[in-house]
Parts: sequence; C-alpha cells; structure tokens
Amino acid sequence: MEPREATPAGARYEAAGPEEPKQFKVAIGFLEHVQDIVSMFVGGALLALSLVLLVGAVIDAFRTAGPLTTRATGFLDQVLLVLILVEVVHTVVLSLRSHTLQPEPFIIIGLIAAIRKLLFVLANQQHLSTAQFALFIATAIVFIAALIGVRRFAPDQDERRRS
Repeated sequence: MEPREATPAGARYEAAGPEEPKQFKVAIGFLEHVQDIVSMFVGGALLALSLVLLVGAVIDAFRTAGPLTTRATGFLDQVLLVLILVEVVHTVVLSLRSHTLQPEPFIIIGLIAAIRKLLFVLANQQHLSTAQFALFIATAIVFIAALIGVRRFAPDQDERRRS
C-alpha cells in the first residue's frame, strides 16, 4: 500500500478515491465552509463576551465596597474566566487554520479552570474536606501531566503538516 499524499490546505478529508461522485465533494466542501462560518461567529461572540466580562470586572473592582481582598478575589475570578474564554477562541482559530482538532488548547483551558476553582475556593476560605482539596490538586496535576505529555510526545507541527 502506497503512503497517502498530504491533503491541500483547504481540504479536511482525503477523498476515498477517483470514483467518488462530484456531488459528494461539493457537499463536503459546502459543509466545511458553513462550519467555518459558524466557528467564526462563535469566536466573535466569545470575544465580545470576554470584553464585556473584563470591563465589568474592572468596574466592579472599583465600585464594590468592601475589603480589598474580597474585591481582588472577585476580579481574579472574572479575569481567569476571561482567560478561559480567550483560550477557547484561540482553539477555534487553530481549528479554522489547520482544520484539525488539537488537544493542547483544551488541556490548557482545563488547567486554567482547575486553578481558577482552587484559587476561588481558597480565597473565599471555604471549608473543604481533605478529599475535596486532594481532588482539586489532583485535577491540576493531571492537566499538567497531560500538557507535558502532549508537548513531549506529540509530533511537531511540521510533521503534522507533512502527514
């Protein structure tokens, strides 16, 4: 069996063979373009939401009365949420560029979310059982290990493009 050639930049799926009907190729091309358009709208909506949340967080940090630590905790929580949304937008952009789903951005989003939850719980001095605290720490460790694994063992970007 001969190795398959790399697909062109705009093509996501390799054709099954020369006998594939032209209508099938047209339908797949149409669906790919619609998917790209929907992804762009989702990315735009997430960016708009991120900006609204960030502006709201800054306004709330200065308007809200109370101790600085309480205001800083709320601000940090909102900023980390904005960071998660921006990472999701980054994932959408990567998907639009390469037409592949890459695991690294999702792992980063999960890690930020785990750290956000841990910081929020600790900053609010909520009472956690040892098991809950260990679960939060273990979740962050699993995401860190997954990120290291993906970066160490995943093929380089150049190899991904060639294959």
